Amino acid sequence: MGKVADGLEEAVRAAFTRPVPKTAGAQMRYLVKQLKGTRGAAAALGVSQRTVERYVTGEFRHPRRELAERLRAEVTRRWQPQVRARARRRAATTDGILVDTRARFGYTAAPGSSDDARLRHLTVALPPQFAARLLDTAQQGGTERELRDIAAEALQEIYFKDGGRRAHGLAVEFTDVEHIEFEI
Repeated sequence: MGKVADGLEEAVRAAFTRPVPKTAGAQMRYLVKQLKGTRGAAAALGVSQRTVERYVTGEFRHPRRELAERLRAEVTRRWQPQVRARARRRAATTDGILVDTRARFGYTAAPGSSDDARLRHLTVALPPQFAARLLDTAQQGGTERELRDIAAEALQEIYFKDGGRRAHGLAVEFTDVEHIEFEI
């Protein structure tokens, strides 16, 4: 994943109402329950079914680093799906999304103005229609480039063009993202 996709995922995770299970056994039991058996959990993690059974019973407690990371990622990806959906729906319909970024913005502007890319730190509240496009594209597995283009268009319209009140004909390019965070 890229910076924008990771930022959106982190924003959705912030909506969780309960913490993700911390121990390997608890994570494995949750995954077995979600995937309706040890066979599905084993396939998702790339381990044997017997290994999954040993974590569920408590025979194994401390997984190798690679397995621990895969287990944590699989559990986090499936954790509280209704809470995730509610947060996405709220952002896409009423609340919008807050974006905080430090990135280089390039411009295509009217003759006589500078189009040199500039490093800026922006914190902008995006309306629901842009939040919906960002979240839908991320959920459908859109590329980092697609997500950046949507974010650039949103920042162009809301921040640089001030909702159509100024800078007509300005086109913004969003590059060299140092950091980007979202808040739902």
